[in-house]
Amino acid sequence: MSDRLTIRSIETTPVRVPLARTYRGSTYQMTHRSTLLTRVVTDEGVVGEAYAGDEDADLLAIDRIVREELAPRLLGADAFAVERCWELARPVTFDILRDRRLGLVASACVDAAVWDAVGKALGSPLWRLWGGYRSRLPMIAIAGYHDSPLSVAEEVAELKELGLAGLKLKVGSRAPEDDAARVREARAAGGAEFVLAADANQAWTREDALRFARLVEDEGLVWLEEPCRWDNDRRALRDVRAGARVPVCAGQSELSARGCLDLMLEGAIDVCNFDSSWSGGPTEWRRVAAAASVLGVSMAHHEEPQVASHLLASIPHGTYVECFHPDRDPVWWNLVANRPPLVDGTIELSDAPGLGWELDLEYLEAHAVA
Repeated sequence: MSDRLTIRSIETTPVRVPLARTYRGSTYQMTHRSTLLTRVVTDEGVVGEAYAGDEDADLLAIDRIVREELAPRLLGADAFAVERCWELARPVTFDILRDRRLGLVASACVDAAVWDAVGKALGSPLWRLWGGYRSRLPMIAIAGYHDSPLSVAEEVAELKELGLAGLKLKVGSRAPEDDAARVREARAAGGAEFVLAADANQAWTREDALRFARLVEDEGLVWLEEPCRWDNDRRALRDVRAGARVPVCAGQSELSARGCLDLMLEGAIDVCNFDSSWSGGPTEWRRVAAAASVLGVSMAHHEEPQVASHLLASIPHGTYVECFHPDRDPVWWNLVANRPPLVDGTIELSDAPGLGWELDLEYLEAHAVA
């Protein structure tokens, strides 16, 4: 094995897949699933490959940042020097007139591919390279969208049929009492062992969030995610956490490890679901996980199972891998050709080096954006 991985080129393929219907959360809607496949090609013959992003409207802008801004910065760099590569990429987030999330997602695409190259060069899966705590984790689905044609009980039955361990239920577009009734319906349909979380996507005032949390205290929620509006969320989350017996989760809307640290130091969260693919990559996520370990906070990861599974499996305080129903995320269920079958609600990662995913090239070609 060479002691260097010299980055020769960075290649991208934007992917955009139409969804079977429009999916509506409390404050947003989705019509497509999009991602950016990024390849880091090295002089030594190792090719790191990862997909990340989930940014439909800005997919091509992210692609341009990778090709026109990040690639020139990283050509000739040593991929083994992951922290330095991350630092070289960071200036693409500095433009105050551009949405910082675009540079962060672009950086995450490259960071994940760099890590895949490192894992392949060392012959180690990333879950082991990053800590190796376990190779198996329960997987839950984000579902229960507000305009679903199915009842909550029917969705629970469908997810159980797919072999999933639980449900993260969308709440926040109805009165707290109505959403509490939906939580009770999910619990009754899933049973006591069914993993159940709720996600309001920052829809409620502190008072409505508290009312909902108190109504569902006895339903065994593993967390209530982003229940409060963004403009004063840290203090509001802290108040919800103190005022009801339901663990509080947030972090997906943070842009940095420092933002997540502030959530923890404010006493605002029990669970941090920082998203590596939205916020700079696995390198930044692992910094958050280290802080969470010290401060007694559990770690989750907002969707993106292709990288989240490795990150969460690597640490002792990882929780659940999140996915969507196949209709909501056809990329995970179709692009990954060697996606492992779910067994007793869990996903088990292989010993294949790097991320270990084999991609369906026909599916990739069919949905690549020219």
